[in-house]
Amino acid sequence: MKKLIETIKNIYRIEDLRFKLVFTFWMLAIYRIGTYVTLPGVDPNMLQGSASQASGGIFGLINMFAGGAFGRGSIFALGIMPYISASIVVQLLTMAVPTFQKMQKEGEDGRRKINQFTRYLTIAITAVQSVGFLINLKNENPGAIISMVDGSGVSDFLFMFTSVAVLTASSMFILWLGERITDKGIGNGVSLIIMIGIIARLPFALKDEFVFKFTESGGGLVIFLLELVALFAVVLGVIMLVQGTRKIPVQYAKRIVGNRTTEGARQYLPLKVNTAGVMPIIFAQALMFIPSTIAQFFPDSESMQSLMMFGDPNSFAYNITFAILIILFTYFYTAISVNSNQIADDLKRNGGFIPGVKPGAATSSFIDNIMSRITLPGSIFLAAVAILPSLAGVLNINSQFAQFYGGTSLLILVAVVLDTLQQIESHLLMRHYDGLMKSGKMRGRSAIGGAA
Repeated sequence: MKKLIETIKNIYRIEDLRFKLVFTFWMLAIYRIGTYVTLPGVDPNMLQGSASQASGGIFGLINMFAGGAFGRGSIFALGIMPYISASIVVQLLTMAVPTFQKMQKEGEDGRRKINQFTRYLTIAITAVQSVGFLINLKNENPGAIISMVDGSGVSDFLFMFTSVAVLTASSMFILWLGERITDKGIGNGVSLIIMIGIIARLPFALKDEFVFKFTESGGGLVIFLLELVALFAVVLGVIMLVQGTRKIPVQYAKRIVGNRTTEGARQYLPLKVNTAGVMPIIFAQALMFIPSTIAQFFPDSESMQSLMMFGDPNSFAYNITFAILIILFTYFYTAISVNSNQIADDLKRNGGFIPGVKPGAATSSFIDNIMSRITLPGSIFLAAVAILPSLAGVLNINSQFAQFYGGTSLLILVAVVLDTLQQIESHLLMRHYDGLMKSGKMRGRSAIGGAA
């Protein structure tokens, strides 16, 4: 406790770090306030349909990333999701399209062009999603859109036009907030915006679970304390998953510096156990919603209605299929993220080699084999973490609180918190203060699946 207090004092003494933390706090506060500002022309008291819809399914996932703004019909209803979608598309393009590959190799100028293209794509995606959101808002909440009550076609058009403009501008404003946090604050701005939306739900979920445990079927205080212990154990497991690496020794050849021959430094090539981050879970969740969505269009077909089991997170078929998809997507995303040929070429170009392995194709094959071996336990553990909320629900845990036992929510929280603490520790160590940890070392994850 004494060390923690001293660390906080050290943080306050560093003027630059103090400014970054305060700046980050106010940017996040502006975002949270915006999630409670309802769209012009919408009655917030008539949004029961959206609130119910946002409690699960694909809309629940969107609502989670938007910090609850989707269910409230807020100007920030789409959140940062359009930018994440655009980033994923651009990331895939840089791996498949030669033009984008060339831009990626152009250094800072190339990255600037890619970022600009990502922003333009974000605007396009946001505009399309805004129309879908407004149509869904009208269908789920009859009477909530005030300007449509009179049935006037002119007012309907004006509402749709202005609302699309507001939603698009708001999503770009959120992106601007995230970029400002990254530039002038602490941590990755987009990741922090997602995290703050998720963590804002934790106090309410904890309160609801506490109250539920004192009902007749709840189990009492002892069960509640056991649930907290189990949550703590899961968090520790996720931290190990996020920080887990396999270090491969790399030896550099002798080099001539001036008139002296020196031995190259012995370094390590760190390969992450979970390179894919949360992206396999997001992809798998998106696919799991497809069967039940299709079945809704064929209410009279028994064979199609059997697909509804894949829309029930508590069913055995759902969880088995979900876990298999996550394992497959983990391998897929790792394969496109880790270019073993490029790593082998970079090592050869810089005079480096893995001891006992020939440079070139043999090194590339060796790295591929290592990645396949460490990705298997990582993907299985990732799948286990993803289905833990469903298991928690079966064990009589409140659905809102159960979401923090794993899945996207917990992985994002742990990854972003570790990355932010790592940056704070770097500032402390750079100014010769003790870090946050006794070892003075903390490994974080700077982005969410490369998308944020």
